[in-house]
Amino acid sequence: MRHQADAGFGVYVHWPFCAAKCPYCDFNSHVRHRPVDEGRFVAGFEREIRHMRSMTGPRTVTSVFFGGGTPSLMAAETVGSILSAIANAWHMPDDIEITLEANPSSVEAERFRGYRAAGVNRVSLGVQALDDTDLKFLGRLHNTEEALRAIGLARETFPRLSFDLIYARPGQSIEAWTGELDRAIGLAADHLSLYQLTIEQGTPFFELHRSGKLVVPDGELSADLYEATQELTEARGLPAYEVSNHAVPGAESQHNLTYWRYDDYVGLGAGAHGRLSGPTDKTGTINHRLPERWLEQVETLGHGMETQEHLDAGSQADELMLMGLRLREGMDLARWHSLTGRSVDPDKEGFLISHGLLERLGNSRLRCTPAGMMVLDAVVADLAA
Repeated sequence: MRHQADAGFGVYVHWPFCAAKCPYCDFNSHVRHRPVDEGRFVAGFEREIRHMRSMTGPRTVTSVFFGGGTPSLMAAETVGSILSAIANAWHMPDDIEITLEANPSSVEAERFRGYRAAGVNRVSLGVQALDDTDLKFLGRLHNTEEALRAIGLARETFPRLSFDLIYARPGQSIEAWTGELDRAIGLAADHLSLYQLTIEQGTPFFELHRSGKLVVPDGELSADLYEATQELTEARGLPAYEVSNHAVPGAESQHNLTYWRYDDYVGLGAGAHGRLSGPTDKTGTINHRLPERWLEQVETLGHGMETQEHLDAGSQADELMLMGLRLREGMDLARWHSLTGRSVDPDKEGFLISHGLLERLGNSRLRCTPAGMMVLDAVVADLAA
């Protein structure tokens, strides 16, 4: 086990409300047609923060991330109150990364200055496409003009900016995607998150896909789109540091690296997950998904957790591999050995290396090759079996 002082400690805050539910989204997000009582939710977050502090003891926060849902529906005062509660519970250095996800509608973009004053220093914009027809198809409430305006305002307001794009959309050619991506790189500050469209069970897109009314690129085209994405971002100075995330070197998302390096993080709010280390083990926490259920339990018990799971060494090793192989830096083999008391199976590792899917970085790390990243799930399944 790594010493806590050497590891990251992130705080994730989930704001579960959206103005509309996108047809591809399976995140824990909810539409409410009456105004949300933000004061009551702030009090709930404050109570849950105090409870989580009793579980973690004193720690130094290395990043805060407001995700959702749509956190940019919150008032700036709500963000400020939650950050104050976090700072009261744990040590929070002045210069840590504090990210807020935002949708680029014109109304929400006007709140940017308030979020900056509250302490947010990095914004992640859900742009998703730079094409009005595809934005409508994806169920987004903004158009390209509003996205460009939000990007410009974010670059003026925050020291750091990231935005998301979804590719491998129906009918999308490699030429169309690389043209759109080239334009996006020109607009980006230092970070892009680029996700292939996936069809998730329980979403409207799933039903359309199952009925044959929604056709996405096949496996070969999807692989070609992924490869073209890697080549263009690398050439333009934003190489992939994780399977779907690209950054100027040094501008990686510190909060997301906390997840992928399998460090500790607190999950606050409806549906949030957490991973907390004890002296010899790790605990996984999962909060109630329904916002009202979460809030009622927090008001009664001080926390919104639905489950707490003891993660034994084997479970931790599996999660370490699952997360670490997503990273360009690879998985820390010393941590794997400390958890399992053994090395990665040499026969499985050798097989995957011989097929060009894995590679060693000296004796300290194991990582996927570019070819391995394209079949990441299969590589992890083979290695962990």
